[in-house]
Amino acid sequence: MSGVIEGLVVETAEPVLTVLFYGAMAAGASALGALPFAFGDGPRKVWIGAAYALASGSMLGLGYVLMSEGLKAEAMVAVLGGGLGVGYTWWFQTYPGTDRLDTSPDHEVGRDTGYKTILQSTLHAASEGVAIGVAMVVNLSLGIFMALALAVHNVGEGMALTAVLRQRGMTVGESAGLCVVTNVTQPLFAIVAFALSPALGHFLPAALGFAAGSLVFLVLTELAPASYERASRTLVATLMSIAAAAVVFLEHVFV
Repeated sequence: MSGVIEGLVVETAEPVLTVLFYGAMAAGASALGALPFAFGDGPRKVWIGAAYALASGSMLGLGYVLMSEGLKAEAMVAVLGGGLGVGYTWWFQTYPGTDRLDTSPDHEVGRDTGYKTILQSTLHAASEGVAIGVAMVVNLSLGIFMALALAVHNVGEGMALTAVLRQRGMTVGESAGLCVVTNVTQPLFAIVAFALSPALGHFLPAALGFAAGSLVFLVLTELAPASYERASRTLVATLMSIAAAAVVFLEHVFV
């Protein structure tokens, strides 16, 4: 374990509480995304697009890290788990209808846009929680890195969600609170994944693949399209590439 990660370790006598601490920290970071809206009308559309792009890139990098761990253990099982993660994510987008949700900046916010956006973010956060939990099972350093990276990622997502909630007439404080509430599934699913993965034994590679497939599918179907609606293709592609590369590099150096 590197000195940098080691200095961030907060261990308790009960491992589940350690997972809860880091999962809650990642979820709480989403409230920071509302801060720019406390000053004037909030960030311009292009900045929100940039936030989406950085969140997309960081999630792609995390998906790569998780799948790499799974492939090292048992390649075929990890790949099958990745397919299951894609199928699960497709289902939770399609069944409640959030796959048809239009949150583009020029779209008029309808009555159902607010709650569907919150539902989308809540289901989205559940997959991120699984990623934290299974990473904690692999080793504490990887789990902490995953939680810290998702905390940064959540700031960008919080900014994007706040932009929609502000259109619905919510205050900055209310938006910040809802950003945290929508991410409650993150620590909860992190605990569930952490508790179940050891019992699954050799299915851990499948769990890693599942988390990776879910994250990548979310990027391709939710985050990346939202980025392109708000910023130029060149800017989005550049920021996504930098963010993904940075996550992979930092994981290699510090974990």
